[in-house]
Amino acid sequence: VQPPEKPLQAEEWNRLRESFRSPEVFEEVMFNSMVRCNSPIDVAKSLLTHVAKSNGDIAYNLLIKYLALCVQQGQTSEIRDVYEIMKIRFKILESGAYNLLIRGLSNSDQWRMALTLLEEVKKIMIPSRTNYESCIKAASRHQEMNLAFELYHEMLAKDLVPTLDVLQSFFDFSRGMKDAELQKELFGILLYLRENQIYPHKTFMRSIKLWFESIPGGNWRGYLTNIKESGQCPVCNRQLEDSDLTEEEYNNLRERIIRDVIHGTDTFRKTSPQEFEAFQTFVENRLPFDIVIDGLNVSHIKPRKMHCENLFDAVNCLAKDNGRLLVLGRKHMLINSSNWKRGIMKEMQSKADFFFAENISEDDAFLLYATLQSGKHCKFVTRDFFRDHKACLSNSLTRHLFRKWQLIHCVKSKKMFLSVFIQQPALRYDCVVQTTGDTWHIPYKDTFEEKYSYEVPRKWLCIQQKL
Repeated sequence: VQPPEKPLQAEEWNRLRESFRSPEVFEEVMFNSMVRCNSPIDVAKSLLTHVAKSNGDIAYNLLIKYLALCVQQGQTSEIRDVYEIMKIRFKILESGAYNLLIRGLSNSDQWRMALTLLEEVKKIMIPSRTNYESCIKAASRHQEMNLAFELYHEMLAKDLVPTLDVLQSFFDFSRGMKDAELQKELFGILLYLRENQIYPHKTFMRSIKLWFESIPGGNWRGYLTNIKESGQCPVCNRQLEDSDLTEEEYNNLRERIIRDVIHGTDTFRKTSPQEFEAFQTFVENRLPFDIVIDGLNVSHIKPRKMHCENLFDAVNCLAKDNGRLLVLGRKHMLINSSNWKRGIMKEMQSKADFFFAENISEDDAFLLYATLQSGKHCKFVTRDFFRDHKACLSNSLTRHLFRKWQLIHCVKSKKMFLSVFIQQPALRYDCVVQTTGDTWHIPYKDTFEEKYSYEVPRKWLCIQQKL
């Protein structure tokens, strides 16, 4: 349905409604169409007025659609009016309405009203990431950086993960400010990138560079570079942090994971303590392994292939260069079926040790346990990222060690030939944000990636302070 170009009288709206196939949803369809075509606000208003006169009332969902159009066009006074109507008519608004109101008001000169609404949301639910980010950007735009950071910390405390977009805005809006507290906060964001192994994209990297260079009297200079194989930065000649874990770090990590993750709260949610005990005994009697394979995960690598063939390819490929393999499977793999052929399974079992868990078990904990107990040389094969488990680790140093270990010990498959597994020689330096105080090294990617990936960037920003 094509919205009219100018406001209509009551009888004109009625005529349109009657000629419409399903008159009972006419208004809803018309408002959707207005939002899509970004119709003039007075056209939408004339329909709203017509509905109010005909029904003596405007339904919630129509108000929301009208509100969406107002937000789209930045019609601040209309947004406020709709809010006033809604407040009187409905005791509680749902999250969609709050998202629109906060977004609309935070982009206007009435941005402080968005903060009031955020407080209102907090009383009934956890505000969404977008609620916080709209308010953070509004505060930053108006140079209220303390307020912006207060909201940012509140957001992190609620386990809401900030977008790169809002992190970048902190650097954009803090340019040229001389404020030691603010500097500390921005360094804190860089350390947040380090801790979570986040790689900024090119435009975000430029914002970081420009911010450093704009600090009054700071004498910072940024240079784009590639780090040498040895881990030395060609710009400042500093050696980057080593990628490997020391014996002490490895033992510390192993103890932490076994305590926090494996014996902590999250292992037995999907596996029984008896099964895990049986697995521990199985592993202890056969240690050490060279490679531990997440069988179920690997069996889905090539969607058009039989599951057991995918796994067979992986076992064959990895058995060539490695002494001892452990494959973590599920009991259903032992039942002859279209995806699991008994003959192939038997042949695989002659090349690797297999442990078959119950079909409902979570095998992450099994994988971590067997790999870590086998010693520093042991690698693992999976396409999972252990995000949940990393969150269970109690401090940021352990999370950093876990990420380092994960990066070096995960065997990846080549994209072109998914059945070919490559053990890439690990980089000798650690690919994360790092600082020595008067230098910062920041790895970055050319393009924006929402997804977490094991692919490490090869481009770096080196920032030096010339004293």
